[in-house]
Order: sequence, then structure tokens, then C-alpha cells
Amino acid sequence: MRILREPQIYLLGRQTSDQAEVDRFLTDHGVAWQSDTEVAGEHLVEVAGRVCYMSFAKPRPGGNQAYIQHILEVGHGSVLEHAVWNFLITGVSRSFTHELVRHRAGMGYSQLSQRYVDESVAEYVEPDCIADHPGAHAVWVETVRVAHEGYEKLVDLLAEKFADEPDRTLRRKKARQAARSVLPNATETKIFVTANARSLRHFLEMRGSRHAEEEIRKVAVAMLHILQREAPNLFGDYALIDLPDGTQEIETRFRKV
Repeated sequence: MRILREPQIYLLGRQTSDQAEVDRFLTDHGVAWQSDTEVAGEHLVEVAGRVCYMSFAKPRPGGNQAYIQHILEVGHGSVLEHAVWNFLITGVSRSFTHELVRHRAGMGYSQLSQRYVDESVAEYVEPDCIADHPGAHAVWVETVRVAHEGYEKLVDLLAEKFADEPDRTLRRKKARQAARSVLPNATETKIFVTANARSLRHFLEMRGSRHAEEEIRKVAVAMLHILQREAPNLFGDYALIDLPDGTQEIETRFRKV
């Protein structure tokens, strides 16, 4: 039984923009304009914002960074919805995903299925406050061990119960979907997340707060590092603040754009 403490985030996809089509649109409307960013998400946010006012002919000085800064200042958040990324998050608990999927607008999810995946090889995510306390750690490990063994026994017993089911896949699914009821929220899971820049900003502000649960705050902080490398003009306003307990929180002066 393996115990995990840190999440892993994989950036699997990002947008591309078609400059030829942008240029065709501009030509059709008798204007010339070019962005100075090479980040497709930032580029498309600027295009979307300029379409609203047809402001291609007289752009503000300062390029894409200044443009997006102004978007954040005035709260024109809808144009941020056009920038999209795809993440795979692993090494997280089902407690985490129960909270994550509450972020519905602008975010899509595909999560590991306990009905089809054999959790006899499951790993478990231990909260730091438990891991740092020897007595609590011992109780946690024993509790998880009992649950894990209970799952394995239930799968075996239910496999016998459903032995007459001719479909092997259905037989295993029936056993696993019932046996999973004893697995704790600490069970590790994997979740694929697609999200736009506006929903990501909301996630960072809500879950990067010192008042958020620590595991989801870890993910928010790790995701911020990725997004600031990916699209600094869209996420560069965020700062990481060190907290007395050694963790960090996320702050920005442009909240709820």
C-alpha cells in the first residue's frame, strides 16, 4: 500500500491560433493589426476583446500585456473564456475531486472510474497534518489498511455471487462498484481537466486562499506555477504569499474578473 503526499499535474494540451484566418478577417474589414504575444490563449483573448469594439485600427500602446492588464482592471472577464488548457491531475484524493468538481462553469472533467478500475492496487493520499503527527499517522495507516483489505475481500466474495453472469466485464464491474463503498476519501484518483482562463482564475482565487483545504490549495499553487509560465499576461498578476505554517496562498488585486 503506497502513501502519497504531493499531487502531480501534467499539462497535456493548449490552444493554437490560426494567424492566416485572423489576417483574412482583418483584410475583409480593411484594417491591419498584429499582436506581440506568441501564446495562443493570450492572442485569442486579445482578438476577442478587440472584436467587441473593433479596436484593431488604434491599439493601445504596450502590446498584449497592457491590453490584458486593462481587461483585468475593467473586469471584462468574458473574453478570458476563450483561452483554454487541458490538465491531467494525479496523486490526489477523492476528497480533492469532490471539491474540484464543484467548479462547473467553464471546466470539464473525466475521472478514473472505480467501477472499471481494480482498486486492489490503489494508492492513498495522506493529509500533511496527519503525516506530521506520529500517533495520528499510525491510526490513519491502520484505518486505510483495513479498508483496503475489506475492499479486496468484498471483490472476491462478490465475484462468487455474480459467478453466473456470463459477461466477464459486467461481472467484475458489479463486484467493484459495490466493493468500492468501503474505500475512504483518501483513495488516490486521476482526473482530466479542461478549463478556460476565467474559470482557472476563479479556481486559483477560491482554492488558493489560506482558508481553502490544504490539498486543493497545493494543486492551486502548482497550477499557478504552470499557468504563469504558459501565459504570463493572463496570470502574471498573481503572487504567492508565504504563510506561518510553511504553506503558501495566492493573492491578486484583480479578483473575480
